[in-house]
Amino acid sequence: MACQYFAPCEHGAESFTIDIPKVTFGRGVLKEVGERAQALSMTHIALFTDGYLKDGAYVATVKKSLEDANIPYAIFSDIRVEPDDVCVDDATRFLNSSDFDGVISVGGGSVIDVAKAAMACSKNPHPVRDFFAPPVGEGRPISGPLYPHIACPTTAGTGSECTSISVIRIKELNTKFVFASQHMLPDVALIDPTCCDSLTSNVVASTGFDLLSHALECYTAKAYTQWAEVKNPNARPLTQGANPWSDLAAAKALEIAGEYLVRGVNDASDQEARDQLMWGASLAGMAFGNSGTHLPHALSYGVTHLMNDITTDGYTIESPFVPHGISVIVTAPATFRYTAAATPERHFEAAKYLNADCKGAGVNESGELVANRLIELMRQTKIPNGLSGVGFGEDDILNLSHSSIRQARAIGNSPRETNLVDIENIYKDALKYW
Repeated sequence: MACQYFAPCEHGAESFTIDIPKVTFGRGVLKEVGERAQALSMTHIALFTDGYLKDGAYVATVKKSLEDANIPYAIFSDIRVEPDDVCVDDATRFLNSSDFDGVISVGGGSVIDVAKAAMACSKNPHPVRDFFAPPVGEGRPISGPLYPHIACPTTAGTGSECTSISVIRIKELNTKFVFASQHMLPDVALIDPTCCDSLTSNVVASTGFDLLSHALECYTAKAYTQWAEVKNPNARPLTQGANPWSDLAAAKALEIAGEYLVRGVNDASDQEARDQLMWGASLAGMAFGNSGTHLPHALSYGVTHLMNDITTDGYTIESPFVPHGISVIVTAPATFRYTAAATPERHFEAAKYLNADCKGAGVNESGELVANRLIELMRQTKIPNGLSGVGFGEDDILNLSHSSIRQARAIGNSPRETNLVDIENIYKDALKYW
């Protein structure tokens, strides 16, 4: 099936490239930060975290490890969830304020993404917006190398520790956009599932559905052979479409989500489930960092752009706020119903990896199989019921669609060619599921 999916196409890419950091996974590995920093010849470290974690146990572990290794550090913690370009500017000034020669990030995707973006801006002195593709920015390339970077995730969702991608909100446009560079890939990912022990159920649900959708989007993305060939190997993006490597990581991440997501959300004492979700998040990060996401993530940016007067239990962020994983998953069942028409076999395989009940079903039912399994998982973890559950109605569909259509690369990575009207129809189908 996979070989057929990656069949050569006229003028399409003939090769794919894989890039991941040195990954260490296990309980207690945060204690290794000092020795890892020494191995990277770090002598003065910029430590990125957020205000919530700054005085907590995980940052304390990192600080002690650095102190035991006699490596001085300074902390930047003015980072909130869904960071914007103003935050990146502040972080860049912090990096430029001293003779730092290494970066450590301790936090969720927001912290790790700000660290990546600030490093890019520090070594390539331009506003972060310049690095986004037109028409948002100038598409300016990022020269490297940047700072050595050790990324330490504290949530089981974004997988940012394993990608060369940064997602930043442009404050003027009030919308998130993605930019990427091979130079932003962390050198080391230290993944300590102990960090998930204290997370609330809603945080585990949001981050868990993010990892699930990363994996599902990677597995169903347009094949890399269908993207136009880029002759210059140094100019080829890692967001290159589905490929045999991303299939391996995405399939395992889907299996993990199908088996452990509900357990990890509903039982904070289920250490096995939460450890598995942490590993699944990193696998999904490895997958989408080397293939790219598609429509659910593209449509999620319209949700976070236009959200109004809403908060989410388990988060201490003022309104309006919808966690990223929730903004992604509320449209996902409708989206995969739509994309399955283009690649029904891939969607059928994905449904099986997610432990959907496929008994007696045919490949032509794959869209419903995936959608129904997602809806089942959403209901079991108390995720909002589609767009209506996060405050949107039919009158919002046109504005949501016009906002999301700007996410050109992700939309182009869909296995099914998609225009503005298609996006409107997906949003309509996503208003309510039960």
